[in-house]
Amino acid sequence: MTTAMMTAATVIGTFMLLMWLLSIPLKNVSIVDIGWGLGFVLVPWLALPVTKPSLLDLLVPIWGLRLAAYLAWRNIGKPEDYRYAAMRQRFGPSFTWTSLLIVFGLQGVVMWIVALPLLAASAFNTTTFDITGRTPGLMAAGLSVWLIGFLFESIGDWQLARFKSVPTNHGKVMDRGLWKYTRHPNYFGDFMVWWGHWLICVAVSSFQDIWWTVISPLLMSFLLLKVSGVALLEKSLRQRSPEYEDYIRRTSAFFPRPPRRDPAEAAAE
Repeated sequence: MTTAMMTAATVIGTFMLLMWLLSIPLKNVSIVDIGWGLGFVLVPWLALPVTKPSLLDLLVPIWGLRLAAYLAWRNIGKPEDYRYAAMRQRFGPSFTWTSLLIVFGLQGVVMWIVALPLLAASAFNTTTFDITGRTPGLMAAGLSVWLIGFLFESIGDWQLARFKSVPTNHGKVMDRGLWKYTRHPNYFGDFMVWWGHWLICVAVSSFQDIWWTVISPLLMSFLLLKVSGVALLEKSLRQRSPEYEDYIRRTSAFFPRPPRRDPAEAAAE
């Protein structure tokens, strides 16, 4: 496991350095978001010489390539994301070097921590691409959680893209499809995917060997809910759309549930 962790650190460090070098002539560090999904594709596969393949070596590329392709389609040719543009303005000429540490370096560290279950699954499993694992029931649970998450993330992104493609929807709040039940189906999906990864990791190895890798889904949950996911986006959306407050009142922020009824509509019935 130690060798796999060191190999992953080398792969991630090299990959993020290359992404940073590419961002300099582009004058756009938003490419780090595309690199997030691609990095998780590279890590388990480039670590294979020191590990044994597991089911996650198939599931993670499916998730990572879809995410990277979607973000590339959405972002390539567009201006730098407002978050990074604000950082660039704040740091001025020093941002080129600063971004190596606070953007690419930081995401690289997070990627390494989040990838721990992927490495553990390959380091501690006993068979190659086992679809039942040592604990078939846990494997079934992990696959179910992963599939729910992948569908929420994929369908949510597709529904939002279609909504935004209609000119008359500009400035409106997306509250249809999965977005009717949660304000962030893509983030909820990501949350489920990483808990699914961890459950599969436990299923193909053993809880005693890899319990400590639970830091991966815990860290992702914290980031999605409190840092770079829901909390950050909600702040921006509230400032940009007056309709968003109504959406907040009737729709769950994260975990899906039926929308609340508008009190005015209920009283009129």
